[in-house]
Amino acid sequence: MSDLRFIEECKLLHLPLEEIKRKLEMKTKREIQTGEVEKHINAVTLQIKQLHQEIAVLMPLINTLDDEQKDGFSKKLTIESTALLRSLSDLTS
Repeated sequence: MSDLRFIEECKLLHLPLEEIKRKLEMKTKREIQTGEVEKHINAVTLQIKQLHQEIAVLMPLINTLDDEQKDGFSKKLTIESTALLRSLSDLTS
């Protein structure tokens, strides 16, 4: 069931099916080539940069919203940001 949930999350991120398949294989394999790890780290780094750019575009739009709408979006971003920061912290410690 967790694989299905993972696939659904990947689809929400608009990941290509080939990328989803590769990520699933990576989850199930215990051994992975260093080059493959580096490739995924590079992909994650690129995604983080893209997110940063998207947030920069969204900020002026968010600033036009009323306080209640801002609060709703802020809570949603905070939850996801906290999870990401926790994952990054685990990776770098």
